[in-house]
Amino acid sequence: MNDRVMKSYRFREERQEDWSRLDEIVTRAEKRGMKALSDEEMTALPRLYRQAVSSLSVARSISLDQNVLAYLETLCARAYFFVYGTRASMGRRIAQYFRRDWPDAVSGALGSTLLAAACLFGGALLAFFLCLQDMEWYWTFHQGWDSRNPNASYDSLRATLYTEETNIADMLAAFSAQLFSHNSGIAIFAFALGFAFGIPTAILLIYNGVYIGSFFAVFWQKGLAAELTGWLFIHGVTELFAIILAGAGGFMIGSAVAFPGTKSRMQSMRDAGHSAALLIIGTVLMLFTAALLEGFGRQMINSDMARYAIAAASLVFWLVYFYWPRGGQDEWTGEDS
Repeated sequence: MNDRVMKSYRFREERQEDWSRLDEIVTRAEKRGMKALSDEEMTALPRLYRQAVSSLSVARSISLDQNVLAYLETLCARAYFFVYGTRASMGRRIAQYFRRDWPDAVSGALGSTLLAAACLFGGALLAFFLCLQDMEWYWTFHQGWDSRNPNASYDSLRATLYTEETNIADMLAAFSAQLFSHNSGIAIFAFALGFAFGIPTAILLIYNGVYIGSFFAVFWQKGLAAELTGWLFIHGVTELFAIILAGAGGFMIGSAVAFPGTKSRMQSMRDAGHSAALLIIGTVLMLFTAALLEGFGRQMINSDMARYAIAAASLVFWLVYFYWPRGGQDEWTGEDS
């Protein structure tokens, strides 16, 4: 038996009892939860973990065989979660996300959010004024056929803003699902394309803005701007806010790639990706809500005042939810925020 193998054997023999006890405690906690541990085991867990980490450090320094190193690395990684990790139910984690994590991520990305909003609404204003000067621009922005075009009459355009049918629940449900699929696809693309320095994200936001602005110009020219605004923003406040937030996430990734600072690009991208991911997860819920408002609320509510009231209420809700200062203690760390 060579000297290295002998060292590994003695090293492991001297500490095997503590490692085995730590392994047993961690295994029981993994299978049955921390509540299955006795007070004595709870007290011993941090001490045994520190001893295992110390053993791992020594094992690496004296270059023991790979079996010992692999065993200790795995054991320490498993124990780390129960010593330092967050132990909470899924319900509490979800509640924490909506109570603090998501709004904090949104409020912390204010600069990227404003940039995304500028791209979207800038594109809308550009297309709007171009179309007012010459409606031929509309056909440049809208390649497909749509009855809501510059050639449509006032009455036909107005008829698209109000629904008289009452037995349309099944049709609206399908319409709502289709809208959710379409809008979530746009949001995910705006987020995912951010890695290319945010340029594709900006183009996608501007393109969607151009579509909205040219569409709005058609109704403006026919004197239906007020009616269209209520029809559009009953769901549009939530939908456009969600797309802007997804774009903000894309710009965060793009900024991290373009300007990594002292970090490597991959590390900078990973750090930005954590906060950006918190944004995109919540936007899915916003888009689902918008799809319900668009598929059901907009079609079944024909009152302009009611549409404006819902739009205003949703805007106030999202602004307060995301940007109202939060105090109190953090649920997981217990530190004042």
